[in-house]
Amino acid sequence: MSKLFPFIIWLPRVNASTFMSDLMAGLTGAVVVLPQGIAYALIAGMPAEYGLYTAIVVPVLASFFGSSKHMITGPAAAISIVVMGVVSNVVSPGSPEFIASVFTLTLMVGLIQLALGLARMGGLVNFISHTVVIGFTSGAALLIATSQLPHVIGIHPDRNQSFVDAWVGLLERLPETNYWSVLIALATIAATLVSKRISSRLPAMFVGMLAAMLVAWLVDAADKGVAFVGAVPTGLPGLSIPNLSFGLISDLFPGAFALAILGLVEAVSIARAISLKSGQRIVGNQEFIGQGLANTLGSFCSSFASSGSFTRSGVNFDAGAKTPMAALLASVFVLLIVLLMPGMTAYLPLPAMGGAVLLIAWNLIDFHHIKAILRFNRSETIVLLTTFTATLFVQLEFAIYLGVILSMIGYLKRTSKPKVIAVAPRSLETSTDLRNVTRFSLMQCPTIRFLRIDGSLFFGAVDNVLDEIEKFRASVPECTHLAICCSGINFIDLAGAQMLLDLKRRLQEQGCRLSFVQLKNTVFDELRASGVVDLLEEGAFYQTPDELLEELIDSEFKRQQCEGCAMRIFKQCPGTDA
Repeated sequence: MSKLFPFIIWLPRVNASTFMSDLMAGLTGAVVVLPQGIAYALIAGMPAEYGLYTAIVVPVLASFFGSSKHMITGPAAAISIVVMGVVSNVVSPGSPEFIASVFTLTLMVGLIQLALGLARMGGLVNFISHTVVIGFTSGAALLIATSQLPHVIGIHPDRNQSFVDAWVGLLERLPETNYWSVLIALATIAATLVSKRISSRLPAMFVGMLAAMLVAWLVDAADKGVAFVGAVPTGLPGLSIPNLSFGLISDLFPGAFALAILGLVEAVSIARAISLKSGQRIVGNQEFIGQGLANTLGSFCSSFASSGSFTRSGVNFDAGAKTPMAALLASVFVLLIVLLMPGMTAYLPLPAMGGAVLLIAWNLIDFHHIKAILRFNRSETIVLLTTFTATLFVQLEFAIYLGVILSMIGYLKRTSKPKVIAVAPRSLETSTDLRNVTRFSLMQCPTIRFLRIDGSLFFGAVDNVLDEIEKFRASVPECTHLAICCSGINFIDLAGAQMLLDLKRRLQEQGCRLSFVQLKNTVFDELRASGVVDLLEEGAFYQTPDELLEELIDSEFKRQQCEGCAMRIFKQCPGTDA
């Protein structure tokens, strides 16, 4: 029952002390989400009130059915820009059909997430690398900033434009700039930054909104052509009915799947990041279920697709939240604001929202990790730049897919070329301590050679491994015994086993024996079960290099190969030091 209803575990533990802590955290969270909800609704192409509706319904469902005590789900910047991008490719923004299509997309996202959670596919998020997320969010940040610049300079934005067209139109209309709008946007940014500098506990964005409203009142902005958000409708969020036409579902599905995965990546990443501070164990599949239920049911309650919010989750934890009850209380406070003070947003200038969103976009860009990737990793740099560029110039969902494909190609490229390294004992104390011959300038026995394979033997790697071994064998024709160190091999598939059999045959034709040392027991058991060990000869497998060397040098091999050799490579060697 606790897996179906995880709240039955923590709900009985709520007491007066935890409730007061959650109450204060909920109040703080409501103050923070108020401007963010409106801002993210505008990014998603939705009327402002839908951002608040989403902040009321979704957090409760995700918190009560997820595994994290502190993560807050709701409107999120990157998710909102994808919602806008996916739906605007099918339905024109601003049309009556757009809102219903957003609810359809939200329902599809929720059902996909819920299905993945019930199927225990939590590991699926690992296929989106951190680099892909960084590249995508950086590109999304630039798209978000571009979408809000018309509000900042006080011009009416053109809907459904490409990134390039948006900038061309923006530059052409610069002479129409309303400098009062620019002043209000700058006042919002300045007040928000100063508030953050004074104390991290202050609701910085809310302070910025208040400052913008004050400036707008002082300069009489309404008479100077400055646009305002307008009052949100009063009352509870109404029930919404997604458009379930087959054609719309078919058109939205590629974007819905990408959006579902992106939302899960964000949510699980944020939950794990907060758990490092709280010490709580996060269950990935349970988070999938929580996110899925939140989006599925939210689509019928006037909510658009959501995910975890790092800002609000961090604020919730820092404010002292003890249980998911804090998310419920925050939603109650937002609901009271909608019911009792719906006209408050009527005094909120659109340039203020534009300025706040510019700050949000700036904070989405992970400059620290971008610098590290550009400086140290070429393949990851390609993934980063490709994902970033694709986000700007192609449909957003395909930018995510492209990043994932490139990451997988890079991974397969690395794993398909495991290193094949010549190794030898670093000292005579123990021959088990085999090290890289080139790195440590080690001497090697003329007739007994050791090669270490650093990677698994699967169908994608066998050709490269076989080529490397044959090159090595050609360089040392005097070698009569080749031992493969298998400590770096985690699995061997059918193609890998066939490669070993082929290698044994080729070496035998050349008068060279093949042995294996340090093979993991689990891998050995699999080879034995498949009958490969019998074909390779069970006597060719040794636990340590010492076992192999003692058998070799104490046998006929000693009289045939070691006689007259003055080198001492292994401790078992009968010769003297060179």
